[in-house]
Amino acid sequence: MYHCAHEMIHGTSDPSFARLGQMVLEYDHPLKKLAEEFGPHTKAVTSALLSLHFLFARRNQAAEQWRSDQLLSLLSTAGTMLSPASSDTMACEYLSLEVMERWIILGFLVCPGALAASPQCLELWRLALQGSLHVTLVRDEALAVHKVTEELLGALKGYGKRVADVKECKEHAVAHSGALHRGRRTYLRGALRELEALLADQPGLLGPKALFVFMALAFCRDEVSWLARHAEHVTKTKTPEDFTDSHVAELLFLMEQLRALVRRQAGVLQRYHVQYLARFDALVLSEVIQNLSVCPEEESIILSSFVSSLSALSLKQVDDKEPFDFAPLRLDWFRLQAYTSVAKASLPLSTNPDVGRVMNLIVFHTKLLDSLEDLLAEASDLSDLCFYPRPVEKMFMATMEEPSMLRYSIAFPLLCSHFSRCNHAMCPEEYPHLKATALGLCNKFLEEMARQASACVMDACAEQHNLSEQLLPKHCASTVSKARNKKASKQLSKKAEPERDKPGAESQRKDRTLTTNMDKLHLTLAELSLSLNHVPNFTVFEHTLTPAEYLSSHLETRFTKAIVAMAGYSQATQEVARPSEVLAGLSAYVTFIQSLGQFVGLDTGRIIRNVLLQQTQPRDAAGEQTLTTIYTNWYLEALLRQASTGAIVLAPALQAFATVPREGEPAFSAAEFSDVSEMRALAELIGPYGMKFLSDNLMWHVGSQVGELKKLVNENMDTLVQLRANSYKPEQMAALLPRLSSADNVLKRMTIIGEILSFRAMAQQGLREVFSHHCPFLMGPIECLTDVVTPDTDIQVTLSIFELASAAGIPCDIDPALVNVLAGGKTDGSSPEEDYKVACLLLVFVAVSLPLLASDPASIYNTEMDGYNNNIHCLAKAIIHVSAALFTIHNKNIETHLKEFLLLASVSLLQLGQETDKQRARNRDSVSLLLQLLVAESSFLTVDMLETCFPYVLLRNAYREVCRENLLSRIPSH
Repeated sequence: MYHCAHEMIHGTSDPSFARLGQMVLEYDHPLKKLAEEFGPHTKAVTSALLSLHFLFARRNQAAEQWRSDQLLSLLSTAGTMLSPASSDTMACEYLSLEVMERWIILGFLVCPGALAASPQCLELWRLALQGSLHVTLVRDEALAVHKVTEELLGALKGYGKRVADVKECKEHAVAHSGALHRGRRTYLRGALRELEALLADQPGLLGPKALFVFMALAFCRDEVSWLARHAEHVTKTKTPEDFTDSHVAELLFLMEQLRALVRRQAGVLQRYHVQYLARFDALVLSEVIQNLSVCPEEESIILSSFVSSLSALSLKQVDDKEPFDFAPLRLDWFRLQAYTSVAKASLPLSTNPDVGRVMNLIVFHTKLLDSLEDLLAEASDLSDLCFYPRPVEKMFMATMEEPSMLRYSIAFPLLCSHFSRCNHAMCPEEYPHLKATALGLCNKFLEEMARQASACVMDACAEQHNLSEQLLPKHCASTVSKARNKKASKQLSKKAEPERDKPGAESQRKDRTLTTNMDKLHLTLAELSLSLNHVPNFTVFEHTLTPAEYLSSHLETRFTKAIVAMAGYSQATQEVARPSEVLAGLSAYVTFIQSLGQFVGLDTGRIIRNVLLQQTQPRDAAGEQTLTTIYTNWYLEALLRQASTGAIVLAPALQAFATVPREGEPAFSAAEFSDVSEMRALAELIGPYGMKFLSDNLMWHVGSQVGELKKLVNENMDTLVQLRANSYKPEQMAALLPRLSSADNVLKRMTIIGEILSFRAMAQQGLREVFSHHCPFLMGPIECLTDVVTPDTDIQVTLSIFELASAAGIPCDIDPALVNVLAGGKTDGSSPEEDYKVACLLLVFVAVSLPLLASDPASIYNTEMDGYNNNIHCLAKAIIHVSAALFTIHNKNIETHLKEFLLLASVSLLQLGQETDKQRARNRDSVSLLLQLLVAESSFLTVDMLETCFPYVLLRNAYREVCRENLLSRIPSH
């Protein structure tokens, strides 16, 4: 690295690099060299390490000993609960155990001679080697302590026995350290649970027992750090369960709870310790000073200033929220320690331990007043775990697989908020990487929690959907049949179907301990909800994260997919669920999601609105198909396409399309998808926006059909002009009619237009009923506005009002959507006069073609369905609405042109009475009824207008003949 850096900076190699490289290669083992050169410091280091003997032995105990001593328990000695917790080694009570291990192991690596010189050193060293297999050097760089120690001592003469000790300690650590730390974690979970619950209930206890909180945090930090460090570096072991812990989340969660409690009750700590410092610590320190046998002037001045500073404290400073700053006092204490620690000091601390004991207590109490956050970080900082992402991730995944730990899983995302407080100095290049790691981990944790929670919600919704589906009318047939058979006392066959559970049977339970799948889902959801709602938000590297929003996002995505899945649409087979069934399933989902309010702190209304509004659009937020697109495509490609082939007919009497019972009929019953209830359900599902999309698609198909009709008109332009000119001359019209081509095609396309418009009218009626039910206060003004439109109203105002009315499902004399489509479909290069002429001739073409329908065997008026088997009754709607739209575009009088059409149609149909070919006039009566349907469909035509050109007596006779033929056709032949 040095060589490369030198070349990059100077453009040439360092001439001394070869000699330097050789020195590096020939250099002795670094630790061995360090041990040799550390000789002068051995005594000082050994003395310092021996000072840990008592403390380390006390801290490094098994869980059984902790349990015996009732460590951290406030209830074990209830009589002293209000007594302040104190210690002679205050700052060492929350000192990291790993730090002490590192001091001991590394200290004796550089001073190995002390192991033979002192039995206490040997005992301390062996105890440290038995506790851990690795200690941290820096960040995630760990030292395999046994391997390094064995290599060093093996290279030194006379240390064979110590090498044997290392091997023995390693075997002990491998066999027992994992179980030792697992037992400690188990004990700490129970102890912290009790401590947190007690302090949360009685926060006043934080004052006297503050030390217990920091001790508990420090012990937990040590165990979590040990687990992460060893889970990362220990790969082969006979007891891998010792290095994994699915319950560590509870420990992290309780630590977070204690930290939050301390921050929340900082005022309690301040009020208590301000008085403690002024009324106890100051008096004790004053007494200790007076009892000193020797106290030089400078030391006396410092100690006296301590007493005066502490005595001046008062509760008023806390009430007035004055900031405390004891940094000068603590700095003076450090200065005093330096004065009294030199050789031949006048006031050696070693012979005056009371000074150190009292001052350490005072320092701890002052930190509770002015450095609470620093003290919390010192006792419970877990920022080093940011260098162990893999172990932390494994711990999280183990937590998510343990049902009892789900409520504590939020501890892992909160852990990531500690990473921004990493103690290690970072260069600017490292910061983005650490930030990305922390945010990536946190995001992964929250995503997984939200994924599992949303999966529970959707599974529970699916259960509710299944239960609600049992109540659908289609499932009652078997129940009704069995009831009738039972009433008739009929014997069931041996191969009878097994008894099906009736709806509601799932709620009957003889034993409450028997849990159902719904019970399990509710429990899991409740646990995850507790976790996701533990905090409203938290910060990771200046990024504010809201856990509940992750669940909201996942729920929206899954809910959207579930709704589309309920439709069960298959483009290949053209299968789809009925809108009413999807609506019933959707209602079950919505009802359950709305009930989530008692579990999850979510705006469930917003989630439902977002999802359902997406379903009213052609594509959802992810660009996938919605119910609007699915049903629009299905009704166009399946139902209306089948209607155009005659496999499905419009039955006005049923207010639905009906399937014609014949060979090759569609695989579905058209009535089940197009009746009044289904249209209402469709409007409920896709809403006004979705219905507008459906309408626009229908109108686009109408526009394409009209475009084709215009082409046919242009092909027969001359003949149609002559027919229009001779509309009152039956003989000349009869001579011109054979010259028309594609007349059947014109009628077919107009019938298709009528089928589309009829379906749209049914859909609009469903929308109107739904709209009136949900928004009666809005529907009323719209209907009133529609009623004030008159023929004299400006056409643009009329269209604007009709567009509003159409969006609410109200039928209009002029369809604004059809006007827009046909206005955009003008023939390129043609003038308005030419387009107007084509529109007029189109009506002529249709009118003179009507007699052709009489020869069609299917053109029989069916009184049962109030229509024709070939859907020609749809011609009335097509003629009226297309005419109204075309002449609105050209700003012409609609009534005048419809009168002209009525006249032409009447003349054409009256000529059938003179037809000698009976086959061509076989259904003359049925076809004549189309004139009555035209008048009934249009607000521009009246019965009086029809009477002037087609006597009503002919219609009356036609009705009588049609009804008679229908009755005769239903009489069974013998």
